[in-house]
Amino acid sequence: MATGSNMNNIDSSSSSSSSTTPCAACKLLRRKCAHDCMYAPYFPADEPHKFACVHKVFGASNVSKMLLELPEDQREDAVSAMVYEANARIRDPVYGCAGAISALQQQVGILQSQLAIAQVQVSQLKASQSLSSSPTSSSSRMVAEPRRHRRYDDSFAQHMSADNNSAAAAANTMLMDDQEETNDHDGSYLGDPDYSLWSY
Repeated sequence: MATGSNMNNIDSSSSSSSSTTPCAACKLLRRKCAHDCMYAPYFPADEPHKFACVHKVFGASNVSKMLLELPEDQREDAVSAMVYEANARIRDPVYGCAGAISALQQQVGILQSQLAIAQVQVSQLKASQSLSSSPTSSSSRMVAEPRRHRRYDDSFAQHMSADNNSAAAAANTMLMDDQEETNDHDGSYLGDPDYSLWSY
């Protein structure tokens, strides 16, 4: 029985010690962690670096003051912001978060310039593609042009043939007139009794 009671005491003491494991804040501040400790929900014992950096930059009293001024549903976000700002201040003691914001703004500017260059390149590619596709339309226009000239040539040929026909008709008329005059003279010579080829 004595052995059993000793075992029960050991189990109860181990369970009580495990249940009263101090949070990271109380462990760093070397104080007893109460069951209603304000730091325990946000600074667990397995993440000691969170409270260490916050305590180094802001101080435990300022952290507790800020948490008390906030409702419970906003405290977790506030702790996350404090941890981020404390880490940034430790990395860059001069600028802190401002340095990180400046670096991000520079990255945004670089990305915007790269985007502008890419947009110019895209517009140039589109222009080159439109120029490469334009010879087909120009060739179609070139095919259409000879057809139009061919119509002009046909009309010109018709006009020239008409002129040639009229000129030929005029020449035929002149020849017929000359022939009639010749016939008239021949008739007058033959009808004249006084005319004779041997009159001379």
